[in-house]
Amino acid sequence: MDLDRDDTPDYPLSWQARALTGLMRGTLKPASHLLMRHPLTIDCAARIGDLARLLPLRPPGHVDIEPAAFSACGGEWVRAGAAPDEGKVLLYFHGGGYFSCSPRTHRPITWRLSVAARRPVLALDYRQGPVHKLADSLSDALEAYDCLLNRGYAPEDVLFGGDSAGGHLTLATLLALRDRGLPLPAAAVCLSPWADLTDLPKRANRWQDPMLAAGRIRWLARRWTSGLDPRDPLVSPVHGDFTGLPPLMIVTGSTEVLRDEARRVAVKARRAGVPVTYEEWRRMPHVFPILADVLPEGRLAFRHMARFFAAVAAARSSSLEDAA
Repeated sequence: MDLDRDDTPDYPLSWQARALTGLMRGTLKPASHLLMRHPLTIDCAARIGDLARLLPLRPPGHVDIEPAAFSACGGEWVRAGAAPDEGKVLLYFHGGGYFSCSPRTHRPITWRLSVAARRPVLALDYRQGPVHKLADSLSDALEAYDCLLNRGYAPEDVLFGGDSAGGHLTLATLLALRDRGLPLPAAAVCLSPWADLTDLPKRANRWQDPMLAAGRIRWLARRWTSGLDPRDPLVSPVHGDFTGLPPLMIVTGSTEVLRDEARRVAVKARRAGVPVTYEEWRRMPHVFPILADVLPEGRLAFRHMARFFAAVAAARSSSLEDAA
């Protein structure tokens, strides 16, 4: 598999996708108009998210979940599949706009990533707004990676992954590690990354997106970047220099309001010499792999991620053979 390619997976649109996008358009999108409008509503949503951590959300029986408390923020270890390689790990950053969700809400992604990558997944419970800042989330991500290295994981045996705001955190963490001259992981997967927090109108797919309201994303970005330079690459990674970063896989939907910034990351990374697998799935909603329990396209996406991980491993093996 070529690590540097664009792909529009050509699968017939499932009836489940048609039904879900219609449902989202009538429920989640109006809800986002109401939710992301006032600081009090964000605070309430964050508190509701804290209560959701107490719900007994059960993964499938073949999935093992173990609390992780080796850093200030903690998280959980997720293991699935046949005999995951304990000498390797995937560090995952969940999405949620930097104010909601948790490792628990993203188990449909993390257990499938454990199968795809054939290794345990550490889903990080990083600090979020409105109490904490973007810098706090980034600090937690860097600390978690440092903890993994101190536990004996080699950088080349670590993968990163994240969705939406977690995709933002994935890119920001890679840039911060590179800028500090620290060893980088082997590769990273970004699902529908939120990469541009500047105050520019998001015109692409503002009507087609069945889930996210463009104006509300812009409002949320202004809130999280207050007092910061929004063009700082650690705030808006799309404005960064990607030189020296490991291979990236970027997965997005063709009708997402965040699609264009995902494309821009792919283009800029390639110009900097980074191999990028960019997949744009026809008419898929934001972070559609999280719906894999009911969405066939979501399950297929994990097969594509497994091929990407295998290609990264093959490329590294070939490079070591050439060096020898």
